[in-house]
Amino acid sequence: MSDVRIIRFMRYRRGMAMVSALVVLIGLGSLITRGLNLGLDFTRGTSIELHFAQPAQQSQVSDALAAGGIHDAVVQYLGGANSLQVRLPPQPGDATLLGRKIAELASTPGNPAQALQVDSVGSQVGDELYAQSLLAVAVALGMMMIYIAIRYRFKFAVGAVISLFHDVLFTVGMFSLFGLPFDLTVLAAVLALIGYSLNDTVVVFDRIRENFRKLRRADVVEIVDISLTETLRRTVMTVATVVLVVLSLLLLGGTALKWFSIAMLIGLFAGTYSSIYIATSYALAMGLSKEDFIVEVKKEEDDRP
Repeated sequence: MSDVRIIRFMRYRRGMAMVSALVVLIGLGSLITRGLNLGLDFTRGTSIELHFAQPAQQSQVSDALAAGGIHDAVVQYLGGANSLQVRLPPQPGDATLLGRKIAELASTPGNPAQALQVDSVGSQVGDELYAQSLLAVAVALGMMMIYIAIRYRFKFAVGAVISLFHDVLFTVGMFSLFGLPFDLTVLAAVLALIGYSLNDTVVVFDRIRENFRKLRRADVVEIVDISLTETLRRTVMTVATVVLVVLSLLLLGGTALKWFSIAMLIGLFAGTYSSIYIATSYALAMGLSKEDFIVEVKKEEDDRP
């Protein structure tokens, strides 16, 4: 492969490392200060999704509910000024009737509200789901590290897990930063993205291993650039195909798949970026060399007397 065709990805790895660190800090800061807008799957109580004919003010809806005797209500925007989510502590009575009451109280003469979805979850179920979701993500990351460590070397396993952690934090951080609801469908998207991103990373590692064995005279950075360039077309085609499917789910899947699709779109961008500039860059920083891929053949001992 000539130099004209090689994209010098690793030339910008230090700058991209700073970008990655900034993204991680923003995500952590948002999670620490703002937390997640946990869906009803992880919390106890009742959730009502309201849709208004015109943009509604969050404070006005809260005041209207308080005036109507609905206290301790948490009102948040849900992806736009026309949609609001009202979360309440456990309430007695039928949840559907409660949703109608909330919609009536939130409505104004020029801006009626409609309760699109009403859900209710008990406290024990919510606490168990939240704990199990954290365990699922931790187990997934741990098993991925073991898999990469067995298939390659430990330095690659650490780089791969760091890139997966980046993808998870980037996706979850965006949900925290913009106040998007985080429910079980979003968690499913995060777990799916872990597998997708790891597969992309393994493809890159395999090509690097192959080129280390073929290009004996090239230096390490050049081999990495060649490998990333060779896998770029495959990466672009794969991402484009998945994006088309996810966009179809977003546009045609209804409200049940809305946040799953948004999480997938965010994570696809993060996963593609991290496979190039995090997993591989970390391996370079840890001293990637030909000895990591080339198996030395021991000379047979001379049995002659």
